Parts: sequence; C-alpha cells; structure tokens
Amino acid sequence: MIEARHLRVLRAVAATGSFSAAGRELGCTQPAVSQQMKALETSVGTPLLVRSGREMRLTQAGEALVRHAAGILAGLTAAEEEVAAIAGLRAGRVRLVSFPSGSSTLVPTALAALRAAHPGTRVSLEEAEPPRSVEMLREGDCDLSLAFRYEGATGAPEGEWDDLVVRPLLNDRLVALVPERHRLARTRAVAIEDLAAESWIAGCPRCRGQLVEVCEGAGFTPRIDFATDDYPAVVGLVGAGLGVAVLPQLAVESVRPRGARMVTLEPAVRREIVGLTLPDLAQVPAVAATLDQLARAATR
Repeated sequence: MIEARHLRVLRAVAATGSFSAAGRELGCTQPAVSQQMKALETSVGTPLLVRSGREMRLTQAGEALVRHAAGILAGLTAAEEEVAAIAGLRAGRVRLVSFPSGSSTLVPTALAALRAAHPGTRVSLEEAEPPRSVEMLREGDCDLSLAFRYEGATGAPEGEWDDLVVRPLLNDRLVALVPERHRLARTRAVAIEDLAAESWIAGCPRCRGQLVEVCEGAGFTPRIDFATDDYPAVVGLVGAGLGVAVLPQLAVESVRPRGARMVTLEPAVRREIVGLTLPDLAQVPAVAATLDQLARAATR
C-alpha cells in the first residue's frame, strides 16, 4: 500500500536531490526521510533511488512513481479540502500562482473580497509567467494559476489547456507606449508598422515572442535594444526616451507611466486572461470561490 506521505517525501527527494535537503523542505530530519523512503521501497517491492557517492538519482520505477505522484496528491488534496469544507472544520486553503501584472491588478481586489466573504480561507501567492505557471499546476505545486495566451499566436501547442478547467476572465488589449515627447504621443491610435524604425523595449519572454510575431506580420523585425521581465522597468525606459514598447493594458495600469504616454494600437492585439485549475481541484470550495472572485475582479 502506497501512502501519500511517502509520495510527498519521494517528490521532495527527487526535486532536491538529497535526503537532508528534502528534510529541510518538509520540516523533518534526514533520518526520518530515509526511513520513509525505505518504507516506500518496501511497499512497492523495488528500489526507487540509486545512491552514487553524494549524488542520488531515480530508478526507472522511481521516475514512474514521481510522474504519477502529482496527480495522485492533487486528487487527495481535493478530497481532503472538500470533506473538510463539508464537515465545517475549515474553509480551506488555496495556493495561487499569477503573472506579475495580474498580481498587482486582479489579485488584490479578488483576495480582499474573498477574505471578506470567507475569513477562514488562506491564500498564498507566488509569481510565475506561463508556461511555467501552468507547469506548476500540473506538477501539483499550486491549486490555481492565473495565466494568459495571445489570440492567434502561432507556435502555441494545440489543445495546450485541454486537460485543465479553464475560466475565462477578460481579454486584455495591447497598447503602444511611447515617450511623452514622441512624434506619435498625441495620436489617438497607431499601427504597429508606424513604429518600425524605433528602438524597442521588450517584456517577458512570451510577450517578447508575441511582439516579434506581430511586427513580422506587419513586415518588419523590431530592433530590441532592451529586454526585461519587469513592467515598471519597461515603462521607466520608455519614459526616459530610450525606446517604445507594446504592453498589455493591464500591465500599464499596474504602474504609473511617468514620462510615457499610452496610445491605442490598431488593429487590436489581445491576450486572453484565464484562471486555470485541475478538474479535481475545481470541486474544492475554496478554489471555486477564489476563481469566482477573480472573475468578479476582472469585470470592475
């Protein structure tokens, strides 16, 4: 019989590479980790780890068990949370992962409303851009992912979210950001080809790829002089007159664009912002309530 606590220990050992590091992560001693791993290997009847000097690697059986562990533990978490909520023991907990501009705009409003409605619900927040945030969800490292994808983007895997519960939240339009003394700063709208000769400041890797794709669709390749994952840094570089940028409107709203001016981009380019979770976790009351509050925040 495989026990969930043994699976959690195995995942920690696989992730950290040692019993001592796994113990630190799990809050227990190295001997306790060693004992639980021995118990798991006895249960399955085959070695799961190969020790070579200071290094440790998974056997083929260990790799198979780690691969299945995330789904097993997610299912168990869903069962524990739903039963606890029904029994009235606790309101639940939610591990939320969000991209930065979502963290500074949608998430605060949603979590404030969630706390007011369900004071016992605990939510932790970690930041990651997709696709990493989606990987974290599938690996069992979070319960809910706030993610995005660009409309009509090429190169995205077909059916990339088919195994997940997808809650559409909003369509976030991209806007051009130019220095306030730029020749187009007072223009109501610009086409992206109007900026073909400019120096460009690019954002996160996924946004950077979308920028290049849109520009090449308009007949030019952007000259990217600066690239940063930090949206306030993008706005600051534009405000200092060092180039132009195209950012999601949500990202611009999350900072004060000093020295920069926002201009509508035509034709419109949008990204779809969604909440993602696993089918089992979608039934957990705390996760469902958090998704509901994110949806309400997106309409404000």
